[in-house]
Amino acid sequence: MNPFSLLNQLDSVIPTAITGTVLETSGTTIRVSGFPAPVGALAEIRLGDRSTLTAEVIGFRNEQAILYPLHSTHGIRRGDRVRMVQTAPWLTIGEGMLGKVLDAQGRVLQDSVEPVSTAAVLNTERIPFHRAAPKAFQRPRITKPISTGVRAIDALFTLGEGQRVGIFAGSGVGKSTLLGMIARYTNADVIVIGLVGERGREVNDFLERDLGPEGRRRSVVVVATGDESPILRVRASQTATAVAEYFRDRGKNVLLLMDSLTRFAMAQREIGLALGEPPARNGYPPSVFAMLPALVERTGRTREGSITAMYTVLVEGDDENEPIADTVRGLLDGHLWLSRRLAESGHYPAIDVPSSISRLMNDICEKSHVQTALQIRSMISLWREFKDLLAINAYKRGTNPALDEALEKKQAIINFLRQKTDEPSTLEDAVAEMKRI
Repeated sequence: MNPFSLLNQLDSVIPTAITGTVLETSGTTIRVSGFPAPVGALAEIRLGDRSTLTAEVIGFRNEQAILYPLHSTHGIRRGDRVRMVQTAPWLTIGEGMLGKVLDAQGRVLQDSVEPVSTAAVLNTERIPFHRAAPKAFQRPRITKPISTGVRAIDALFTLGEGQRVGIFAGSGVGKSTLLGMIARYTNADVIVIGLVGERGREVNDFLERDLGPEGRRRSVVVVATGDESPILRVRASQTATAVAEYFRDRGKNVLLLMDSLTRFAMAQREIGLALGEPPARNGYPPSVFAMLPALVERTGRTREGSITAMYTVLVEGDDENEPIADTVRGLLDGHLWLSRRLAESGHYPAIDVPSSISRLMNDICEKSHVQTALQIRSMISLWREFKDLLAINAYKRGTNPALDEALEKKQAIINFLRQKTDEPSTLEDAVAEMKRI
């Protein structure tokens, strides 16, 4: 390590022998007097029964530190002693993390599906949870496509290595199943999966049913369930991003799958409102709209490697213009919209083709590929435009040659867009099959 880097770290060290006293609790926050710890520091509260409670400093008011607990405040009382234990959060990571399930703090919850070598366990290092995004001029252009293993995405919305895309949908439309397919069939070197705010029951379902042993071997999964503290749900998103950065800096092509960015925003809303921030759009405080770009900008391509990021966005009431969906859509390099209408008809993956887009497809694909994809999109749009006439048999064949061609190929296109969860695909196969249609 660079000695100047070590000196800079020493300059920023704050003595951990900082103590304070619990003054009061207010909702989900704890106010501590005489505790000059920095924002982001971890503190340990000594309870009356000699157990301890960990909390994070989230702000100050009237010379009091405001702490947010990582677990329930049950048992805390006025006068309990508070001690700072860590000035800034960090994560221990190494190659041995592949195949493991981690909690929001980077601790192993479940071992990998295969034994990890001693060398891999010993070859670890500390990295920060919080890290600045790469500078704009340090980002090479994205020129190489990545295969997701999902035909509809690879053929019609081809993604590049280092691209960031959102998967927008309401609840129960197949977001987690789609992520599982991508994790199993992608050609990325390493997959990092962040399950943020998930139901506890769905974690094992995703690991065993959607991800499977073949996906687990090259994956690191970070989990924070919905019943955990909002501090941990926010930190789980940052942990997953930090793990992806670690592998990217070692020259890997990393795929980051985060489910979901909406629950990250909702967790930060709880923290911001507890701190006293004024609500802005739909009850979300300003800190949410500041943290979203800070998180997603950490991904992408650098000179060392790439992080291709796919974020699910839970759309409230299937409203694509609700605040979080609207904000995220402007931050990313494309979006896939999952349609409830398609899901209800048994069409999976339920990707709404006309409403989805990859902003980098023209830069990374051959002209013949792009032209064919545009023709398929045009045919699907024609079905929609004339669906009322077709439903009542009011359309006469020969009136619109383009529509006639679209109707002839409709079933072939639908069969192409549908894909079973146990049906692998590659980018080359998807493009070749689309051109045959």
